[in-house]
Amino acid sequence: MVASSFRKTAANFHYEFNIRHLSGVFSGLLNCQPKEFADPEKVVLLWLHESERIYGDRLVSVTYLKKYRGLAAELAKKMFGKFNFAKFFQDKNPEVLVFAPFSKGITEMDGGGCYDRIPGAERLGQLLGDALAEYNENNAAMDLVLFQDALCHVGKICRVLTSVPGHPLLVGVGGSGRQSLSRLSSYTCLYNTMVIVISGNYGMNDLKTDLQAMYKKAGEKDEGVMFLFTDGQITNERFLVYINDLLASGDIADLYASDEKDTVRNAVRGGCKMAGISDTPENLWIFFISRIRKNLHMVLAFSPVGDAMRNRAKKFPALVTCTVIDWFQPWPMDALYNVGLKFLAPIEQLGPQDSPVRSGILEFMPFSFECSDKQAKVFMQV
Repeated sequence: MVASSFRKTAANFHYEFNIRHLSGVFSGLLNCQPKEFADPEKVVLLWLHESERIYGDRLVSVTYLKKYRGLAAELAKKMFGKFNFAKFFQDKNPEVLVFAPFSKGITEMDGGGCYDRIPGAERLGQLLGDALAEYNENNAAMDLVLFQDALCHVGKICRVLTSVPGHPLLVGVGGSGRQSLSRLSSYTCLYNTMVIVISGNYGMNDLKTDLQAMYKKAGEKDEGVMFLFTDGQITNERFLVYINDLLASGDIADLYASDEKDTVRNAVRGGCKMAGISDTPENLWIFFISRIRKNLHMVLAFSPVGDAMRNRAKKFPALVTCTVIDWFQPWPMDALYNVGLKFLAPIEQLGPQDSPVRSGILEFMPFSFECSDKQAKVFMQV
C-alpha cells in the first residue's frame, strides 16, 4: 500500500520501499522484551508504531503523513477490528504513540534500557525533562522547549541509536532542532557525542584522525559514541567516501595503515578471547568492526533545500539506504506558541503574564511565522 501510494519522483528520490524496510519493522518489533507484551492490543500498537517509524517518518510533507496515517488506521481497523485505535489517528489532538528505550528512565539505560510504550505525552515530557535538566548540569546548557513534536523526535532518534547498526538521517531546515535534539538523545542513551570542528585547512587527513579517535572509543574501549555530522561540514565532497563506508559496513578503506591495524588488533585481543573467539588476525579485525557497528552511531543532519542531498545520495547511496530517515515536518502552531511563551516570559515591558498586550504578541508570533511560510511557498512557485 505504501509503495503504490507514494511514488518515487525526482524530488522524492528516497521513496523506495522494499524488503529492507519491511525487515526494519520487524527489527523494531524484536527490540522489545516478550514479558512486557502479554496484552495483544499492545503488540498491535507496537506494530503500528514501528511501521510509522519506517514508512511514515520518510514522508516529506504533513499531507503525505496524513495520507499514510489514514492507510494505517484503515488497515488496523480491518485486521484488528476488536481493538479501537481511533484516538491515535483522529485529526484533532491524537493521543501520542511512542515506544522508546528510555521508558523506565535514563538511569536504566546503562543496561540497554527497556524498549516499551511510554503512556502519554505527560510521562514522555517528564522523562525527557529530567534528562534535559541532567544534561544542562553536566554540559553547556541547551535552552530547549520540549513541546510534543520535539519529544517525539527524541524518541525516534533514541530508537535508532540503540539499534545495531543505527544511523539516523535527520532531514529538516536550519533551526528545526536537529542538532540539539540529537545531543539530548545521545545523552539519554548514555553515549559520548563527538563532532568535527571545521577550519579553513581541515582536510581528509584531519577527518581520518577524528574518525580514528571515534573508532578507538567505540571499537577498542567498547564505549557508545554518537558522531553528529551536518551537511554544512562537507567542505570537501571526498569526506563522503569515508562516511559512505562507515554507514555501509563500518570498515573504512584506507583508514588505517597496516602497522596501525596490528595495534588495533592487539587492543581488542582480550575482548575477543573473552567472547570465546579465536584470536586470529582476521577474527580480531572482524571483532573490532562488530564493536564499531554496535557502538558507533552516526547522526546526519541534512537540509532538503536545493539539490545537494539528492545529488549526494546518488553518488553515495549509503546516505539513504543505510540510514533511518526522520523528516522534520514544520513545527505546529501550538509548538511555536509554546516557544514564544517561554522566551517572552522574562520581558517585563510586555506587562503581566495575563495582560492583553502580552497575549496579543504571543498569538502574533506563530501567526507571523505561518504567514512567512505561506509567502515563501508562493515565492517558490513564481
